[in-house]
Amino acid sequence: MTLTKNKIGREIPDYIDGIGNLIPYEGLFSFKPAKRKFSKKISSIKPGEGKLVESIKEAIIKTGLKDGMTVSFHHHFRAGDYVLNMVMDVIAEMGIKNLTLAPSSLSTVHEPLIEHIKNGVVTKITTSGIRGPLAEAISKGILDIPVIIRSHGGRARAIEAGDLKIDVAFLGAPSCDDYGNASGCTGKSFCGSLGYAKINAEYAEKVVLITDNLVPYPNVPASIEQNNVDYVVKVDAIGDPKGIASGATRYTKNPRELLIAQYAAEAIEASGYFVPGFSIQSGSGGASLAVARFLREKMIEKDIKASFALGGITGQFVEMQKEGLISKICDVQSFDLIAAKSIGENPNHYEISSSLYANPHNNGCISNKLDIVILSALEVDTDFNVNVITGSDGVIRGASGGHCDTAAGAKLAMIVCPLIRGRIPTVVKKVNTVVTPGETVDVVVTDRGIAVNPLRKDLIDKFKKTKLPVCTIEELQEKAEKITGKPRPIEYGDKIVGIVEYRDGTIIDVIREVK
Repeated sequence: MTLTKNKIGREIPDYIDGIGNLIPYEGLFSFKPAKRKFSKKISSIKPGEGKLVESIKEAIIKTGLKDGMTVSFHHHFRAGDYVLNMVMDVIAEMGIKNLTLAPSSLSTVHEPLIEHIKNGVVTKITTSGIRGPLAEAISKGILDIPVIIRSHGGRARAIEAGDLKIDVAFLGAPSCDDYGNASGCTGKSFCGSLGYAKINAEYAEKVVLITDNLVPYPNVPASIEQNNVDYVVKVDAIGDPKGIASGATRYTKNPRELLIAQYAAEAIEASGYFVPGFSIQSGSGGASLAVARFLREKMIEKDIKASFALGGITGQFVEMQKEGLISKICDVQSFDLIAAKSIGENPNHYEISSSLYANPHNNGCISNKLDIVILSALEVDTDFNVNVITGSDGVIRGASGGHCDTAAGAKLAMIVCPLIRGRIPTVVKKVNTVVTPGETVDVVVTDRGIAVNPLRKDLIDKFKKTKLPVCTIEELQEKAEKITGKPRPIEYGDKIVGIVEYRDGTIIDVIREVK
């Protein structure tokens, strides 16, 4: 195996069996697309022909699914998802083997996939994130072919470019009519936006909608429209509502998270981007939500209104919009019930696809128009590289998500995280796995200080005029190490168990087997 160092010094193999040639990451916007958009075969049905079939098995038979193909799912049902496990169990019973599994993300609820891997039903996985026992099994080398980790924008890019060709997409639909018009905004399993499902429906060769809420035709407005759907299956339940979305995302009471949020809000105020018409994306973690809460107070105080909020949306942004503080909401994933309900009721709350959200190879994703993004991190290193995929033990336990997408697009990319978690440092000399390159990260905010990327001398000058505890990233790393001691190096094997794609398709890092 020949290894080549990419721009950030990570050794990348030139070729991997089962995947092919790999292109090392060479810097932000260095890779130029040269392909045409992938297109699927034209198909049609005659007037009077129906799409409703009796069972998942019948749908699988009609799609022509066979050994070696690629199947896809969405993750809008999160920890409440029934669809993926239900479909994969039927596929296994039918004796179909050697499949590539290409869901938008995987969670703890998908532990049954371990047996499907052991039995040869699934031999390859490409996704944005993996958690729980499945992630641990992959980290220990259960797959012969490394899992491919793509960002949300990178996944949309790969599908549109034909790098990820989906043979059959099985998509859970909270409501659907018998001709394939689906919505995420009604039904007992409603989840709000189906932003990650849209790209699957548009580009997969065959599309099967699975619903527990069959409604009269036409089910409009539709998130997925009938012209992209081949078959519809009615089942008893597609998910557990309790696991799909919480009633409301809780505000943190943790003093450390509140301190981080206060520093972050003050830094945003001083950055020069907190002006009328600014745009923002914030995560659903405690500190990120608290930042938005502090910003709300400053917006009211200074009479500043935001043009739009982007990304995975929480009830907090919905409430701020109701207060007149945010003009538009662009929602690729509704994080809680408040957001899920709003998207079906509020004409200024828009459902968007993952491609429109963050695909770097189209004529303008919305993340390009972001002023401010607030992101979390498992680790940040002294080069400002960020890890959101592997834990301090080297085990996969997170997701790339839209992290590197929005960091690249936003004028101010801010990382909020504690300096240490338990006895584990968050700011380190070298992160285990790079997901977001340091050249796209502007500010790191911790409870023990704020570090600004030296590339952003403008921000350094502005922050010097405040009372913010500004220091260097090296000083933060030293503070963390003084508290925790020097972390013991992780023992890795030689086997590569994961490949981390940057959003443009180049390889930013690899994940090796944990001993």
